[in-house]
Amino acid sequence: MASALESLIAAYLDHLAVERGVSRHTTSAYRRDLRRYAAFLQARGVTEPGEVTQALVVEFAVSLSTGERRPSEGRTDTGTESEAERSENGEWLRPPLASTSVARAVVAVRSLHRFAVEEGTCSNDPAAEVQPPQPPRRLPKALSLDQVQAILEVPDRDSELGLRDRALLELLYGTGARVSEAVDLDVDDVSRLVGAPADQTPGLRVLGKGSKERIVPLGSYARAALSEYLVRARPLLAGRGKATPALFLNARGGRLSRQSAWSVLQSTAERAGLKAHVSPHTLRHSYATHLLDGGADVRVVQELLGHASVTTTQIYTLVTVDHLREVYLTSHPRAY
Repeated sequence: MASALESLIAAYLDHLAVERGVSRHTTSAYRRDLRRYAAFLQARGVTEPGEVTQALVVEFAVSLSTGERRPSEGRTDTGTESEAERSENGEWLRPPLASTSVARAVVAVRSLHRFAVEEGTCSNDPAAEVQPPQPPRRLPKALSLDQVQAILEVPDRDSELGLRDRALLELLYGTGARVSEAVDLDVDDVSRLVGAPADQTPGLRVLGKGSKERIVPLGSYARAALSEYLVRARPLLAGRGKATPALFLNARGGRLSRQSAWSVLQSTAERAGLKAHVSPHTLRHSYATHLLDGGADVRVVQELLGHASVTTTQIYTLVTVDHLREVYLTSHPRAY
């Protein structure tokens, strides 16, 4: 016979699937998290929702972060093994979860107890004040100027695909555009810009997330690469397929996909000798970081990137501070 807690979980999962129309993937993840929660409580003799305390909810979250070791039987922990090695060696009964997985489990538990209060199953919510852990802040990885230059010099200017790749990469780094924004461009979006006088910097209209438009300057290097591609390469590529307004074309004459653009940069970075993982977004990170390194105001960079909030842009200032610190430590005679 199911306990009251198990019955509550079953009712909540039905509520998610039937009344709220939550996806199967999300429902499956919540089911897994809540089963783990129920097992945790039952191991402590708790089977009634009303018996759960805030301390138990916190303890559950901590247990997910720290994992559960198998009782040692004469084995000495050297502290040098990784979590994967410990799991493989059978040391973990349950290995620690990533902070994102812990956060999802805590959200599931909070939602469960809120549902219990709303349904009248419980009069108090023990999880209301328990906050999910904040995932570690991941700083964007930016390339150095030399690394960007190495990538841009790789494409073969004697082939139509090489000219296309060079134009694509110059556009991505020169404007900070997302790869989806670049491959969505049409010829008409740039044709009037590439012939602008060298002393002018025309604005490229980019359609970003949420169909939000922004204008980004199109520099001389990107304009020159685009002009060469439009004159020497695109007509040849277009002749291999049906008429399309797309700016960047694949080898069959169709619009270049996001996945293909990613492959272009990845293969180009490998040929340039870069060992680190490089994606189209890496060039966007590099664009923002190099602007800030050059003295650009964070609000200006926010507009150029199309961020809705300056808080999103400010993460790049952390990268710049690290760069400044590195330059200081390697350049100043009294740094050490």
